[in-house]
Amino acid sequence: MRTIIAACKEGRYSAIITAMLQAHSFLWNYLWVAPNLYLLALGVLMWRRGLWRQVPYFVAFALLIPTLDLVRFVLDVAPWASAETFWIFTWGYLIVESLLKFIVIGEAFSRVLRLYPSLARLGKILISGFGAVLVLLAALAAALSRDASSVRIVSGFHVMAQTVYIVQFGLTVFAFVFVAHFRLTWDRLSFGVLQGFGLASCVFLTTWAILANTNLSDHGRTLLDFLNFATYHFYVLLWAYYILVPGRVAPRVPALVPEHNLELWNQELERLLQQ
Repeated sequence: MRTIIAACKEGRYSAIITAMLQAHSFLWNYLWVAPNLYLLALGVLMWRRGLWRQVPYFVAFALLIPTLDLVRFVLDVAPWASAETFWIFTWGYLIVESLLKFIVIGEAFSRVLRLYPSLARLGKILISGFGAVLVLLAALAAALSRDASSVRIVSGFHVMAQTVYIVQFGLTVFAFVFVAHFRLTWDRLSFGVLQGFGLASCVFLTTWAILANTNLSDHGRTLLDFLNFATYHFYVLLWAYYILVPGRVAPRVPALVPEHNLELWNQELERLLQQ
């Protein structure tokens, strides 16, 4: 911060930008801390509004995940916390975040199918269960992988994170394609939630591809971290928009395929569940 103030006094704006785009600069700390505080405040607001009755898992996500990420921030900057402690906690954070993400995606998908309750329950179970199993398999694969990196816990974390975001992207695309094919009506919150997860997946996988195929300097890697932080900041604000700004109710559009197909599937599933 002192470096930035001194550069401002001397009028060296290029030096200001360079100083801001460094790890643990004021901008770095803001982009790490602020979105978590915003999401935590959003979670408290949703709780007070009673939205936990409609989307309990998303409210839990909004309250728990930013809290854990703020603990990560403290472990990253605190002189008494070792690098090993930070990465062990980060592993646990990623597992909890991934499991909750897949449950939230299943919850959003089931809300789209709210007119077909049996299909909604099945879809939620399948997406959440599929995601949870893949998270556990990814954790096992990362733990058993033989990586040339000298810091195995870090390389294993990156393997798992990549796997999680690939699955997250696939589930999000599936939800959008399914809804578009049957011309179902999105509810405002579910649409915003899946938009945020889809955007995060695209940006993370793009940065991962750049890291894997180029020989970036440490500063280049830092800039990609800034991009991921900024993306998180953006989709938290996007969620706030969909939650706080009221929208008009969208009319239900006729399906591309006969609507009775979904109704028939729902009826048959109910019959099977009752047997």
